[in-house]
Amino acid sequence: MAIAILGGGWSGLAAASMLADQGLPVTVFEAGSVLGGRARRVTIENTALDNGLHVLLGAYTETLRQIRMVNPLANQHLLQQPLNWHIAPDVQLRLSEHRAPFNLLWGLLGAQGFSLSDKLAAAKWLYHLRKTAFRLPQDETVGTLLTRFNQPANLIAKLWAPLCLAALNTPIERASAQVFLQVLHDSLGADHQASNIILARTDLSALYPEPAAAYITARGGKIHCNQSVTHVTTTTQGYAVHLKDSVEQFSHVICAVSPHHAAKLMREIPALQGTVRQINALQYEPIHSIYLQFDSKVKLPTIMLGLDNSPAQWVFDRGYISGQDGLIGAVISASHAQRGILHDDLAQQICSDLRTHIGTLPALRWHQVIAEKRATFSCTPRLERPSSSTASKRFYLAGDYTAGIYPATLEGAVRSGILCAYAILDE
Repeated sequence: MAIAILGGGWSGLAAASMLADQGLPVTVFEAGSVLGGRARRVTIENTALDNGLHVLLGAYTETLRQIRMVNPLANQHLLQQPLNWHIAPDVQLRLSEHRAPFNLLWGLLGAQGFSLSDKLAAAKWLYHLRKTAFRLPQDETVGTLLTRFNQPANLIAKLWAPLCLAALNTPIERASAQVFLQVLHDSLGADHQASNIILARTDLSALYPEPAAAYITARGGKIHCNQSVTHVTTTTQGYAVHLKDSVEQFSHVICAVSPHHAAKLMREIPALQGTVRQINALQYEPIHSIYLQFDSKVKLPTIMLGLDNSPAQWVFDRGYISGQDGLIGAVISASHAQRGILHDDLAQQICSDLRTHIGTLPALRWHQVIAEKRATFSCTPRLERPSSSTASKRFYLAGDYTAGIYPATLEGAVRSGILCAYAILDE
């Protein structure tokens, strides 16, 4: 047995860690120089940043378990706080430490920016969701679902719509209601710790991918960075992994690259063409991450602040989170409207919006805008996502886009990698 894992992102490394832990020979091929895929370190102006601003939830049980398994400094590297839903200028909802659903109900009771009728409508809907186990007889859009249950416009605009956008990276007019309800069930509808916000105090590569690589190599696995796989073909014994200057033989393959790259790697395996068609049918949503480095400290009212009437939905106090004084991170989910806008203009607009809400800012030293055109798949109703197990024996798919209960999140990616590992272990 020899297992090739194509891609050194979170899903591939989760699979590799599980398999290496069982003593199986794994070889990870990563095209880039930095591990982590779409959640990795980038260095700008000698500052360690991330290519995207990722937020973990306490409900991300498999992701947190993987981090703690491979990273001995996990507790130091993770900042965990109860959910504080603060959207400037007037919305604030803090969850209590009561068990669900009382944590959310108490939070709604004391929330600011919502009328009594808003709070009653939310409570009534949540009660119905619990009675139906957060399941729908048929999937529909989140917008249709909210309208059907008479959720007030203010509640939609200030809670449900931004929550859906943050979780699914898909606007409520197109987002899958069933996937959204699954997120609500596992976070707001579960133990109060499940809704905790968890942020990395270090860069994302140092949080999990690099410790995972050390964990894998310590157990006999191999990690090859700067190794691009061009395609995979079948052999009598399994698979041939074609690199730029060589070909290596394996009994198993876990393809853990982004979906549009996965389709290219599988193009010469006839049994996988149905999977390729499924992948090619996926639509994508972009995300813009903006970093603003000021000359001196900038303190936000909370570590994660929502902005009303701004292109950026959320800004993050990187000084408090990771000790990077004067650094603010901003995220624009499903950011189609920002395509074509000059990065300088976008950064200046967010600076202006920050001044509106928190007052005078120090001088801006530098800024960086990172645009991920295919950050996530568009999580629409009844979407057919490819299975981790494929029609080609011992060839598996891992990634947040594969079939599962979650949208494109780190938890979805990690779970898919673990699923592939279990499939191999169960052979």
